[in-house]
Amino acid sequence: QVQLVESGGGLVQAGGSLRVSCKASGSTGKINVMGWYRQASGKQREWVGFISSAGTTNYADSVKGRFIISRDNAKNTVYLQMNSLKPEDTAVYYCNVIFYGGERSWGQGTQVTVSS
Repeated sequence: QVQLVESGGGLVQAGGSLRVSCKASGSTGKINVMGWYRQASGKQREWVGFISSAGTTNYADSVKGRFIISRDNAKNTVYLQMNSLKPEDTAVYYCNVIFYGGERSWGQGTQVTVSS
């Protein structure tokens, strides 16, 4: 079993930057892909991007060129660097991991609010 704890959310002005982190603990050796989703108030949860165990990244079109996902395997941590933030990026951001067996696990979420 893996526990995921996000941190680093907060309030930022439009055009600013913010980095959120997600630290995994427990059976971290079984983690393959680490990624992020977000859910704005009143909307469905949407995929933001992911990074594979080999370091390959992929992003949703809405954040491509502005967000960067990285991971530190030694620290069992995945990061989401968000640049050029827009008010429409306001959401609860959730860490998500996929295990080699295909199972998923979710963090509790961290609020990111972008003011105009």
